[in-house]
Amino acid sequence: MKISIVIPARNEAGNIEKTVAILRDHLDISGIPTFEILVVDDGSTDTTYPLVQAEHEKDSRIRIVQNNGKHGYGYAVRFGLDHFTGDAVIVYMADASDAPEDVAKYYYILRDEADCAFGSRFIRGSRVHNYPHFKLIINRIANFMIRMLFWLPLNDFTNAFKGYRADVIKGCQPFISPHFNLTIEIPLKAIVRGYSYKVVPISWRNRNIGVSHLKLKEQGSRYLFTLLTVWFEYLLTRNDYRRDVGEKFTPWDELEQQKSERLSTSTLGGEPSNASLM
Repeated sequence: MKISIVIPARNEAGNIEKTVAILRDHLDISGIPTFEILVVDDGSTDTTYPLVQAEHEKDSRIRIVQNNGKHGYGYAVRFGLDHFTGDAVIVYMADASDAPEDVAKYYYILRDEADCAFGSRFIRGSRVHNYPHFKLIINRIANFMIRMLFWLPLNDFTNAFKGYRADVIKGCQPFISPHFNLTIEIPLKAIVRGYSYKVVPISWRNRNIGVSHLKLKEQGSRYLFTLLTVWFEYLLTRNDYRRDVGEKFTPWDELEQQKSERLSTSTLGGEPSNASLM
């Protein structure tokens, strides 16, 4: 299974070179055979693009694309979701606040256990370093509200770092969130539409270089809009957008075996018999 890691980046010259290098090295050490690291340059005015392009010239598994349309976290991630080439995708932050060890953990979940891999920074086994106190309070209130509306066990919807099989991304489109509200749109749609998921503890560390582009005062109404949009789908559409009842998660090795068997059957069925040649 090929995994794509989409990294939205805007003016991350102080972080991005180290982020992609450490991530690549850890994926190699973890024995993940096929992957791509796809950086989305979201209108950077610093040296983010040439730094990643230089990494690409050394390792073709690292790619960078430029979002020349509207800018914002959601726009950048959506652009990356339109351009990744893997069988599954993980959204990862350019400031390396997410742990590369958890990327490997997500990979094996998506390969063997569930359609979606969700991490939580607030369950037993998780580790959080230097989370701003005020943002932490807002985070816990927002996540509590989401849990109550949908009656779900996940307690960290607003964390951007999540993973999905490619068919989940296809089944949840179109995405409409232009900013950080995309962090709740994708997982909520995936759950409401019947995709399986597994929640695991993860590590998170506040950035050391640069500043976060998340502005709480600007995002509140956007989060509410996204939350209510998916909630009304959940309440009113009678599963119109839900995956087919017969569809279920299948481990990747089984999918490959089924594909091989279908190909073999098709090849045998297409060959003329000896009798037809006489």
